[in-house]
Amino acid sequence: MKAISVDYIKDKVVAGERLSTEEALELYRNADLTTLGMLANLVRERKHPEGVVTFVIDRNVNYTNVCIAGCKFCAFYRRKSDPDAYTLDIDTILEKVRELVDWGGTTLLMQGGINPDLPLSFYEEMISAIREKFPQIQIHCFSAPEIVYLSKLEKISIREVLQRLKEAGLMSVPGGGAEVLSQEVRDKVSPGKCSVEEWEEVHRTAHELGMTTTATMMFGHLESIEHIIEHLDRVRRIQDETGGFTAFIPWTFQKGNTELDFVEPASSVYYLKVLSLSRIFLDNFENVQSSHVTQTMPVGMIGLHFGANDLGSVMIEENVISSTDFKVSIPKVEDMVQAIKDAGFRPAQRDTYYRIVRYFD
Repeated sequence: MKAISVDYIKDKVVAGERLSTEEALELYRNADLTTLGMLANLVRERKHPEGVVTFVIDRNVNYTNVCIAGCKFCAFYRRKSDPDAYTLDIDTILEKVRELVDWGGTTLLMQGGINPDLPLSFYEEMISAIREKFPQIQIHCFSAPEIVYLSKLEKISIREVLQRLKEAGLMSVPGGGAEVLSQEVRDKVSPGKCSVEEWEEVHRTAHELGMTTTATMMFGHLESIEHIIEHLDRVRRIQDETGGFTAFIPWTFQKGNTELDFVEPASSVYYLKVLSLSRIFLDNFENVQSSHVTQTMPVGMIGLHFGANDLGSVMIEENVISSTDFKVSIPKVEDMVQAIKDAGFRPAQRDTYYRIVRYFD
C-alpha cells in the first residue's frame, strides 16, 4: 500500500474533504504543531467566518459525591461511609439554582456520583422542582454512567429512564463519563462505569427522544493516539446518524489525590495537537470547545487559534477538578470577555444550545 503523505492530507483538509482514521493518524504523527493548528484554524474559519467566540454562564452542581464506580482518575468521589460524603437535599439545590438565575446564568449543569441509595424518583422530583421554580433555566444534567446505572437499578430500559427524566424537565445531556471511548482504556481507568456501547446508547437514545447532548473526551492518562482517533471516529459516526451533538469538548486529566498520580500531566503541546486534530476530523460538529479550566486561560485562548470557537463557561461553582492538586481559576464574565477580545475574536454569551444570548463589543 502506498504511504499517505502529509501534503496529500493537507490538500484534503483545504478542499473540505473528510479524513479517514488512517489519514488522521498520519497527520498527527507527521505534521508539526503549527501545521495542525493552521489546518484546524482553517476549518474553524470555514464554519464560523464571523469570528465570534462564545461562552456560557452556568453552574456545575454536584448533587452527591457518593459513588461506587471508583474511577482511578477521580479525586472527587467518596464512599458512603466517608465522613465527608454528602447528598444535597432539594431545597439546597434550589437555592443554588436561584443564585445562578440572580447571576444571569442560563444553564444548570448537574452531575453526581453513581449513588446506589438514590432511586429514579429522586432525580424526577429534583428536576421537576427546578423546572417549576425556574422555568427559564436550561436543565443540562446527568452523564451516561448515571443514566445507565439508573436503568439497572430500576430494571428498566435506558430509553425509559431518559423518557421519564425528559418528562420531569431534563432538556439535554452532558457528555461526561466518556473519558476515552475505547474499551481497552476504560477497562484500565474506569472499569466500574458503563461500557463504550452503553455510553453510545444513552446519547443515541437521547437524540432519538429529541434531546441534544455534548460529546466530551478526557485524555492525557493511559491512552494512545490510536485510542483518541477511535474515540473521534465513534462520535463522528454517531453525529452522522443522529445530528444530536451540539459540541465536542476535549480536556485533560489532572492528577492529585487520584490513583493515576504516577501519570505525568499532559503538556500544552499535546493538548493543542489533540484539539486541532479533533477540529479537523470532526467535520460534522459545528462547535469545539477550548478548555481554560484544565489548561489555564492563556492556553485556552491559544486554543481559539487551534480550531476552537468556544471558551467554555463562567462557572459559579466547580468541584471535580478542584478536588485534585490543580488550581482552578474561574473567570468572571468581564474576564472571559476580555480574554476572547485579547485573542482577537468577538465575544458572545450563548445558551446550552449554542444560541447567542448577547454580544459584547
